[in-house]
Amino acid sequence: MSTPLSTTRKILYGFGLCLIVLLGLLPAFRASADSAVYGDALAPGWENWSWSSTLDFAAAAPTHSGSAALAVTYTGDWGGLYLHSTTLLNSSSVQALRFWIHGGSMGGQPIRVYAVNASNQFVGTGVTLTAPLANTWTPVTLTLVALGNPVSISGFVWQEDGGSPRPTFYLDDITLVSSGVVTGTATPTGVPQAGPALTINVAANQHPISRDIYGMNFTDEALAQELHLPVRRWGGNRTTRYNWQIDVDNTGSDWYFENIPLENSNLATLPNGSSTDRFVEQDRRTGTKSIITVPLIGWTAKRRLNDHPYDCGYPVSRLGSQQRVDPWDTNCGNGVQSGGTLLTADPTDTSLPISPTFVSNWIAHLKTRYDTATNGGVMFYALDNEPMLWNSTHRDVHPQPTSYDELYTRTVQYAAAVKAADPSAKTLGPVLWGWTAYFYSALDVAPNDDWWNHPLDRLAHGDKPFIEWYLSQLRAYEQITGTRLLDYVDIHYYPQSEGVSLSPVGDAATQALRLRTTRSLWDPTYTDESWVNDTVRLLPRMKEWVANNYPGTKLAITEYNWGALDHINGALAQADVLGLFGREGLDLATLWDPPTADQPGAYVFRMYLNYDGTGKAFGETSVSAVSADPAQVAVYAATRAADNALTLMVINKTAEALTSTLTISNFSPITTLRVYRYSAAALNAIPQDAVRNVGAVFQVTLPASSLALLELTPFVPPGTPRLYLPLLRR
Repeated sequence: MSTPLSTTRKILYGFGLCLIVLLGLLPAFRASADSAVYGDALAPGWENWSWSSTLDFAAAAPTHSGSAALAVTYTGDWGGLYLHSTTLLNSSSVQALRFWIHGGSMGGQPIRVYAVNASNQFVGTGVTLTAPLANTWTPVTLTLVALGNPVSISGFVWQEDGGSPRPTFYLDDITLVSSGVVTGTATPTGVPQAGPALTINVAANQHPISRDIYGMNFTDEALAQELHLPVRRWGGNRTTRYNWQIDVDNTGSDWYFENIPLENSNLATLPNGSSTDRFVEQDRRTGTKSIITVPLIGWTAKRRLNDHPYDCGYPVSRLGSQQRVDPWDTNCGNGVQSGGTLLTADPTDTSLPISPTFVSNWIAHLKTRYDTATNGGVMFYALDNEPMLWNSTHRDVHPQPTSYDELYTRTVQYAAAVKAADPSAKTLGPVLWGWTAYFYSALDVAPNDDWWNHPLDRLAHGDKPFIEWYLSQLRAYEQITGTRLLDYVDIHYYPQSEGVSLSPVGDAATQALRLRTTRSLWDPTYTDESWVNDTVRLLPRMKEWVANNYPGTKLAITEYNWGALDHINGALAQADVLGLFGREGLDLATLWDPPTADQPGAYVFRMYLNYDGTGKAFGETSVSAVSADPAQVAVYAATRAADNALTLMVINKTAEALTSTLTISNFSPITTLRVYRYSAAALNAIPQDAVRNVGAVFQVTLPASSLALLELTPFVPPGTPRLYLPLLRR
């Protein structure tokens, strides 16, 4: 038996041996250090193998750190910055590529980053970067997994991704990261700053979110199928004179007032198999509800000519020379003489007069092929398109400005025809173009001087804004006849601030403006930064119109666009808009000019409709979600009945990584958190963070210019009987 002293000696001796061994092995456990590729100059062991580009490896300004940055200018198609390592790198010692990028004075350069393997070949398809912001440094971290997971690496390429020369951009602090990066992520990194507090109360402000707010116009089938798109609209200027019998429309002022035959129709079978038939058939395949625009204007395209010269509203042969002519059909002019005088057209050059019977027969045709609205046929009929612009867009057949009385009368005639043909269908009107038309008629605006000081048509109707008057008249019609002719009050909304709607991303000031203008949808303190110069608060205003003039009418915006859907800035705005549509109680919306499947705008819809690729969507019951500073971080919240989940959409509108504290009340005290991200660093994926359990208060890190879908489900300890699940949700 050992004495206490000898036992102590043995313990100390053993500890000493262990310490010696551990000290000897410590280098094996120590993580290898990150290594520089470029700081103020190209690091030793790296060479420039670039093509179709000019490089300044010591540009004085701008710089992220130090005294220089790498300036890159693509001088030819598909130019590339290629930094080549003289020593083959092993993926076991490199986890990620990290750098800072600056868009120069212009920004917007399309760039794709590739890893290059040991055979000097690109690995995989690379990672598409967010087009860098003008005058702004943005941090980017791309994991090797995101870059195709090469075993060995000989370098990295930043290639021009649009096929043309581009303005100069800058890179700085290019580093190979050896450890500490979560496998599979490709998100912007940096030192997160404190973000605004986010507060969720699941028991407050509960109301349904209509899935129909996530609709689009003319979406292609593959994207509609992937998104499980709820509703799709066939609309626009060309639908106003569409002839369903011969599958021809008229372009109006969009393109020289020409009758254009639509493509891919079998002439021998028309009207069966027309473009609108095929539109409905696609929607039936994807489980999408159709909106079909029916004409109220009283004219339709008269005949089908399958090749030039087409029928047109202002033929040069009869009306003489004009400011502009169709370069492919020089007999078709724009209807304006060289001095600016508008010419008078003969409507019968292009069109035939129609009555509501034309619409009734069309709906009868659609019912025969696809059944009624409630049995899988066409659910919605829009009552024409932007009628307060007919005297401009279709002035060859409707030169007179549309008045209060004309639009109401045509609505009654044609909506009654729709309801008689399919009582289960829903109607949308008056489908107005924008702000001025909400309050005045085209007849009011026609004088073109200070008409707003004496709007004669409005004054003749009790000085009541047009939409309010229109709704009150249709309510009176229902009270007299017992028939509701209008199911949705439908408007279009394009923010009028310069460079925002239907526009490229623009400079840093325009990008900031785009993100601010979403406030026009709701904020009573926000004055619109355009010629409107008023507090728009569009969604609350629409609800007030209905409550005061025709209760029970639903709300629709069938055209809207915030621009830059090919850029993360436009994606942030679009995500904010969809969140506001749900929070404020809009019933239906369809985005005009939808994104292609690979653009950031499409990923926004994925985040709301199919964020995990298996059909999981943002919840269907809106609940209270408050950000202490929505100009920096917006947050929207909804519960999902299928799995008792709480879903949050968190939008970091800033160019900095932020960490916000989330506080959730009236939900499970412990939840399982899954986070799905879409960020400025990689535009072709929605990576998921590691799953973790959180309490009622926790922090969430938000990469710069990013979206995060947080899915929280009540945590159930292993082996917990299902009987106790309700207790966990208290």
